[in-house]
Amino acid sequence: MIPAMWSSPNGCCSAGNRFPPPTLKSLIRRLESLAELTGRAISWATLLMVLITFAVVLLRYLLDTGWIAMQESITYLHALVFMLGAAYTLKHQGHVRVDIFYRKFSDRGRAWVNLLGTLLLLFPLMGFILWIGWEYVLESWKVLEGSREAGGLPGVFLLKTLLLLLPLSMMLQGLALVLRSLAVLRGEAV
Repeated sequence: MIPAMWSSPNGCCSAGNRFPPPTLKSLIRRLESLAELTGRAISWATLLMVLITFAVVLLRYLLDTGWIAMQESITYLHALVFMLGAAYTLKHQGHVRVDIFYRKFSDRGRAWVNLLGTLLLLFPLMGFILWIGWEYVLESWKVLEGSREAGGLPGVFLLKTLLLLLPLSMMLQGLALVLRSLAVLRGEAV
């Protein structure tokens, strides 16, 4: 039996569809929670990156030794933080923007700027990165590309996969921004 709060006159919750369609607010929340969760999780990678860098320096200058894989892991973590942290930064409005006019705009004016900027700049750029990076990443996966350095990390193909995860995560966060902007323009509270 379908709870009364989920039933509707148009039959959206018939026997074949037990869950109500998400509201705009809940959809925005779900999309943004992905960027939030990813951003919080990878923030720990910055601490790990600092600790590994410290260890590399100690090993090199105190013990006159080191490992290529350890040094490469810093590069991997650095890429992880930037590529997967971009959507989190977008969610929290941390990207650089020319803020001469934006801060003086009303909420509706900002919504227009966010909407048009996302549709005309973010989506096309992320789509291009996805399109151009697809074959590059695929070729790396076909050969399970590893480090060119002896003793390096074997997962270069995983590192290159970030080139696809960046645009996907940014487009999902961009969709949340578009929906939020449309809600503001329609006068809805989000």
